[in-house]
Amino acid sequence: MNVRIGNGYDIHRLTTERRLILGGVEIAHSLGLLGHSDADVLTHAIMDAMLGALSLGDIGHYFPPSDARWAGADSLMLLDQVNHLIQEQGWRVGNIDSVVVAERPKLKPYIEKMRDRLAAVLQIEPNQVGVKATTNEKLGPVGEEKGICAYAVVLLIK
Repeated sequence: MNVRIGNGYDIHRLTTERRLILGGVEIAHSLGLLGHSDADVLTHAIMDAMLGALSLGDIGHYFPPSDARWAGADSLMLLDQVNHLIQEQGWRVGNIDSVVVAERPKLKPYIEKMRDRLAAVLQIEPNQVGVKATTNEKLGPVGEEKGICAYAVVLLIK
């Protein structure tokens, strides 16, 4: 088989003590995401989708929160490591489709920059990276602005 599909999901709580980073882009907002690394849910969901496509586990296996090396880590750096891992096995990203779910802030002004940053790290064209944003219609913890989550699907090609 010369193609593989993986899906990924991540969610983190919002807090006043952190910056908001999504897709490697700092977003102007009064709240940020709480996590061991920079808590970039979009990049984490993409990494999990990439790893899942090859049955390689999840990001917690490679970058465990119990390991102090990853405290505050830039998730784009982690994405680069995951990309090298899949490339070493003869695979590359064909395309990504992802969605960030957040009530606030509005993400539309940041999406192109997110796509550009993610594509640069993955050594692909920005038109191979789909990033969408939606709300949760005020439902559940994301809708109550307690957190932000992201979903991703990745096609890998050999």
